Amino acid sequence: MFLNEANGKEAPMTTLYDVPPADLIEAVADKLAEESAIEEPDWLQFTTTGVDRELPPEQEDFWNRRAASLLRKVAIDGPVGVGSLRTEYGDAKQGSNRYRVRPRRQSEGSGNIIRTALQQLEEAGYVDTAEGEGRVITGAGKSLLDETATEVLEDLDNPELERYA
Repeated sequence: MFLNEANGKEAPMTTLYDVPPADLIEAVADKLAEESAIEEPDWLQFTTTGVDRELPPEQEDFWNRRAASLLRKVAIDGPVGVGSLRTEYGDAKQGSNRYRVRPRRQSEGSGNIIRTALQQLEEAGYVDTAEGEGRVITGAGKSLLDETATEVLEDLDNPELERYA
């Protein structure tokens, strides 16, 4: 607990649930890039993010964003395995990109990208493996997310979120 500057009363600590996910992921990706905790593999320029994709990712900071997103997913859903994360990062597919004639069908995301990013987050100390259950977040990972959420909340100009500050 910390003191709220507006009224001097104790206020709950800001958590990752209190800020918009896109803003949190962007801020955590920046922190991961600053720390050099994870690094983009050489093969990333040749791979796609799923079986339904034709081209590799075009974002310059794709690897940091995906790792930040995975860290948030593990914190919210953990313990979670690579298989369920593949489903989460997959997409609906309706045939080729040119002809959308088939019924919608789920396609999975790239397991290699997810597995490699989780292994790098493990080496950095943000994620741990729970035997037989999947990946869980560590105390360091949780504190990184919560501290970043506090910083993001202070930077946002959204009047609906002022009650959390």
